[in-house]
Amino acid sequence: MSLPVSNNEIRFVKSLERKKNRDENGMFVVEGEKMVNEALQSSFEVVRHYRMKEIGVTAMERMTLLSSPSPALAVLRKPENLEIEDLSYFALPENGLFLALDGIRDPGNLGTILRIADWFGLDGVFASPDTVDVFNPKVVQSTMGAIFRVRFHYCDITRLCRFFSLSGGSAYGTFLDGDNIYSKELNTGNSTKSLIVVGNEANGISSAVASAVTDRLYIPPYPADQPGSESLNAAVATAVTVAEFRRRTLTKDRK
Repeated sequence: MSLPVSNNEIRFVKSLERKKNRDENGMFVVEGEKMVNEALQSSFEVVRHYRMKEIGVTAMERMTLLSSPSPALAVLRKPENLEIEDLSYFALPENGLFLALDGIRDPGNLGTILRIADWFGLDGVFASPDTVDVFNPKVVQSTMGAIFRVRFHYCDITRLCRFFSLSGGSAYGTFLDGDNIYSKELNTGNSTKSLIVVGNEANGISSAVASAVTDRLYIPPYPADQPGSESLNAAVATAVTVAEFRRRTLTKDRK
């Protein structure tokens, strides 16, 4: 026998598909057995969770934000301090490797980038205010649980780059006219903090942010003298760049 779920509950969950409603209520939705189980084990507050075997297929079909219903769904409260307005009051460690996203718009790209940050153990991810909402259902699902483990904030990326530079750190940007990433000396974040900036899918890093980075990097194609694709996908470029920084860390550790 299915447990009753009110129409108001269903309408409320369904309303969280829209950013306006997520912002007003401070809540978002995760779906799927794996995601819900990870949510229950995380530091996030789970407001309510539902199981299809308990509420029935029909109720879950009406509630889901995905193309088809999942066996489990949960409503979570968004964490506090998601948006940082004054970086001078934001505590950052003396060292560590961080990521900054300048206008990433595609939900799939943001979700994948958070998985990359999780896989490579980055110390935090920052995003410009015009980056897609991290609690967009498509972003949440594509993180595959990384959203519960990666420290994430929205802030002014230009100011963030300058903050890193003024505090003795580095702020790297990925460009088509930068220095070859494989031959350039890199600050891996071991002794002083280091920031990697990834730009918008169509336009790259904005001019304001470009003026604030300390170093410009370029991922060369292979062979370098043969024409090919104009550029890499934002998430792919992130993976290649972060992997090279971590490779340098491992190389130093072995010496």
